[in-house]
Amino acid sequence: MTTGPALGVCYYPEHWPEARWAEDAAAMREFGIRYVRIGEFAWGRMEPEPGIHDWSWLDRAIRTLAEAGLDIVLGTPTASPPKWLVDRHPDILPHDEKGHVRGFGSRRHYTASSDTYWRESARIVESMAARYGDHPKVVGWQIDNEFGDNDSILSYGPEDIAGFRRWLRGRYQTPEALNEAWSNVFWSMEVSSFDDVGAPVGTVGEANPSARLDYRRYFSDRFAEYCAMQAAIIRRLSPGRFVTHNFMSLFHDFDHFKMAESLDFASWDSYPLGKVESFPFSDDERIRWARTSHPDMSALHHDLFRGMAGNSFWVMEQQPGPVNWGKWNPAPAPGMVRLWSWEAFAHGAETVSYFRWRQFGVAQEQMHSGLHRPDGQISPGGREARRVAQEIADFCALPASQQAKVAIVFDYEASWILKIQPQGQDFNYSVLVHNWYEALRRCGVDIDFVAPGASLAGYALVIVPTLPHVSPAALAAFQAFDGIILFGPRSGSKTRHYAIPENQPPGPLQELIALKVAEVSSLRPGLAFGLSGAVSGTGGRWIETIETALAPAAVDDAGEPVLVRDGRRLYLGAWIEGETLRRFARSLLVEAGLDVIDLPDHIRLRRRGDLVFAFNYGTEPWPIPAAGPALRIGAAEIPPRDLACWTDQLS
Repeated sequence: MTTGPALGVCYYPEHWPEARWAEDAAAMREFGIRYVRIGEFAWGRMEPEPGIHDWSWLDRAIRTLAEAGLDIVLGTPTASPPKWLVDRHPDILPHDEKGHVRGFGSRRHYTASSDTYWRESARIVESMAARYGDHPKVVGWQIDNEFGDNDSILSYGPEDIAGFRRWLRGRYQTPEALNEAWSNVFWSMEVSSFDDVGAPVGTVGEANPSARLDYRRYFSDRFAEYCAMQAAIIRRLSPGRFVTHNFMSLFHDFDHFKMAESLDFASWDSYPLGKVESFPFSDDERIRWARTSHPDMSALHHDLFRGMAGNSFWVMEQQPGPVNWGKWNPAPAPGMVRLWSWEAFAHGAETVSYFRWRQFGVAQEQMHSGLHRPDGQISPGGREARRVAQEIADFCALPASQQAKVAIVFDYEASWILKIQPQGQDFNYSVLVHNWYEALRRCGVDIDFVAPGASLAGYALVIVPTLPHVSPAALAAFQAFDGIILFGPRSGSKTRHYAIPENQPPGPLQELIALKVAEVSSLRPGLAFGLSGAVSGTGGRWIETIETALAPAAVDDAGEPVLVRDGRRLYLGAWIEGETLRRFARSLLVEAGLDVIDLPDHIRLRRRGDLVFAFNYGTEPWPIPAAGPALRIGAAEIPPRDLACWTDQLS
């Protein structure tokens, strides 16, 4: 199966004079745009009064775009309920941790706990899908917009507490079972009724970690069900169209794998520069990558979202210039918008859609750039996007993405567990996963992400950076895997109910590797330990005391086991990074029989079928590692902030 790469753009006809729509649509078509996303924030225009719909403007906007030959992705408008709905039903509003109402005046002002909001959402989605579901140029739907943006997954109001109690009744059946699961005997926290349970915030000391984990699970389930509810309506009234949602990077507040079960494929919003400031890089790294982003920031999320549904994905919003929401918002270095676009295609994207067609010079996002300036002139990023459009015209199709030989097991629940009780302030799940991803990609390999419990068949090497709760399904998948698998620190350290396993960590993993973790130690910055053996160098942040009869594969500077292996299964009881991690990752790849290409820190490779892509994030040219390549893009020496693509003669 092959598909042609395509470009899209986000457009808001309600923001612009109607006389401009046809001009914009014609310009999009001439630009090389195929898809236009509209509608996701326009509920107030679709239904200006309760039950009174005004579809006329949207009818004309869709007709204008369709007549220009553009395909339309309609967004359901549930991310921004109108003022009249808030006034009629204030129970839809979310509450912060102190119980204060988060009010009207921006977006995402609803809680998924509200049954009222579910009914209202279903009503507007059904009306919208009934009207446009069979339109020949409406080819797909985006559900809502960026679930969780502005810290909007968790809420702590009356509707949320009531919903949480219902969820607990279904999960535990009796208060006695809940008390047992949460170990409520501690600090006299027993309850005699589910109605005694509140939101796990506002306590004098730390709230029960078991309750906090279940609270996150409840909201993750609730949003997945909310998404599935909308998807079911759309599939009934708009058959044959795709259904997706635009996820965000570096965001773990719900289980994206579970939500993706109701989607045809995942989409995500790629803002590489803004995320450099959000991620805990060092100041030196932030300065170095300020105008390019780190070479693994977007790529990691491409690979993560590609694996969620359908083995493909979209970038629904691609940064085209400075954004408005970072601590600092530099313009991308020349060449980077083009590089990011092609990087997405290399990692399996079917469409890259830019946010937005034209910068809107008012309201909250007035400083957020687009493909065009507010005066209509094309922006620097717009010129690069237009070049991409010209280049993809030469690719009638791109090969389908193939399974990689290396997989990383990624678990959203692991992130929740580590946030609830990090034990060490800098034990950060995102950083741990990013470190492993970077170390492996510096060796020139492609990587897949898989959820715990998914099949690992076909992989040569699997990395589990950490998996605190090992479910029966995950354990079964690990037992069935016959390649090399490494488990990182804190794996198997918690039960389903957030307790230390009775047989000590790594809990169920003791069936795979005969060891026990007797004690753990988190280390402040500046404290380090030496390592020798299969892992050589230094470690920091975290180290475990391991009891085992197996011969250690690596020890710390006190001679105590740090890396233990039993055949092709390994357990690493320490945090390692930098060159120490890269050397170890390289050795695992070599042992797995995989080809290694040692890359500079600013160069990355990615394969898609018989095509090889190389991306230069640096300031110096780089010669590609191929003799006489059949180049499709670029030159044999890649300039700074540029790329090349060639056909792999051996494929």
